[in-house]
Amino acid sequence: MQVQIQALLAAQGGAGAGTGGAMGSNMGSHVEVAKPAIFNGETGKVGGFVTACRLYLKMKMREAMVEEQVFWVLSHVQEGTADIWKENVMEELEAGEMEYETAEELLTALKKEFGGEEEEAVKLRRVEQGGKIMEEYVQEFKRIARGSGYKGRPLVEEFKRGMNGGIRRKLIEAENPPTSIEQWYRRAMALDRN
Repeated sequence: MQVQIQALLAAQGGAGAGTGGAMGSNMGSHVEVAKPAIFNGETGKVGGFVTACRLYLKMKMREAMVEEQVFWVLSHVQEGTADIWKENVMEELEAGEMEYETAEELLTALKKEFGGEEEEAVKLRRVEQGGKIMEEYVQEFKRIARGSGYKGRPLVEEFKRGMNGGIRRKLIEAENPPTSIEQWYRRAMALDRN
């Protein structure tokens, strides 16, 4: 299986697997883009790995066939429990038991397997504004919220819970209090600036 992955990488421009920090090939754009570090299944690193893969695929491999993109991502999944998962995926692909319509489907499956919404949900319940300005809190909250599974009203409630009391109270007691999460973000940052 590694031989097949190496052959695909060679066809893309001679880049080999395992060069986690090396710069990208000349495929597509001429902008240099760092390849993702090797992913070994460590839960806390899956989000960064998926983001790095998305960036590289968009910048360097947007013209590549889906199969090439999928194998490229899999070539950066090595070691630990991730390597076992990759072997299972490779066997299912080769047997025709599974097919990805897009590389994004593979990245979603990877994140589901190793990221777990539970961990992000726990982080979301722990994030607080504290001494941060509201813009910093909003950006941190958004980053964690993306993988938490929270949406709608529960997401708003978690955001309100983590805010400092003064701004939260002003927004709740406003003549027209915010209802959507975007309104909460925007109005809380505006209040914090004044």
